[in-house]
Amino acid sequence: MASGSDFALAVSSELESVLRLETVNYFVTRRPWLDLYGVNVRPVAPVGSASRRPYVDPALIHRSLPDELLFEVFARMTPYDLGRASCVCRKWKYTIRNPVFWRNACLKAWQLSGIVENYRILQSKYDGSWRKMWLSRPRLRTDGLYVSRNTYIRAGVAEWKITNPVHVVCYFRYLRFFPSGRFLYKNSSQKVKDVAKCMNFRSSKADCVFGGHYTLSDDKVEAAVLYPGMRPTVLRIRLRIRGTTSGANNRMDLISLVTSGVNSSEASAPEEDILGVVEGWQDDETHNPDVPAVSHKRGMTPFVFVPFEEVETSVLNLPVEKMDYFVPG
Repeated sequence: MASGSDFALAVSSELESVLRLETVNYFVTRRPWLDLYGVNVRPVAPVGSASRRPYVDPALIHRSLPDELLFEVFARMTPYDLGRASCVCRKWKYTIRNPVFWRNACLKAWQLSGIVENYRILQSKYDGSWRKMWLSRPRLRTDGLYVSRNTYIRAGVAEWKITNPVHVVCYFRYLRFFPSGRFLYKNSSQKVKDVAKCMNFRSSKADCVFGGHYTLSDDKVEAAVLYPGMRPTVLRIRLRIRGTTSGANNRMDLISLVTSGVNSSEASAPEEDILGVVEGWQDDETHNPDVPAVSHKRGMTPFVFVPFEEVETSVLNLPVEKMDYFVPG
């Protein structure tokens, strides 16, 4: 027969174990998907599967939308939207891996290289996978703007003060690339959300948007743009593409930025020839004695890519009072 003290000890030990269990449940995050370990889930057969076993998809969208129409919807999406859609379900993931989607995207992104060269690079470097080529090969993004935010300190004028005031000046370099080999350049103090509206070939002269041409070789970009006027000046830009994640291509390091003078015959050449005119020039070379060659060392902050759907919410719109310095990463 158990005594009262033995019963009290038993109750206290059980109470202690219950409290310990509640404490563990409080601190440990519940992960319901762990219950799926060891459970065999039959994957949904992709489009064009040779499986003869009938299967009724429980999802309403798959029962209402035929595979042919789903294929047409995916064919009209951008590669980045395809990447987001592949996270929806397993069937969409298998369908989006169809090489047709990625082939069209690759041939458009590297159309300057030509179809034959793209197929040669596909077989020699990327094992015949268009998706692998899209994720691994450096490319210029055309669905937004590359933005370089630069700041410097300018001394102010002291009036009736002991200390000299200083001002933090902020300005931006904007680049927008097109698959055809053309690009737009703008140097301005305006924010991203204001400049994105005028970065097109229909912009007026008051917008100070200049057009030029570029070439892409691996991860190196050579670009040139002509500033017209009484003393025409050519701006030569060398860039290197990189990305924070695989396939992002959302950063560009500014290797060199050189301004040089051109003579009247070179300035009157067609716009598409300006890159060929300055090709092979040295950094200190100029063809107009009134405009010396200048290799700029300031304002060399790396470019950050901002998609068009994010120009209104980008942190680059913040004023200097809230963000005096920006680290691109």
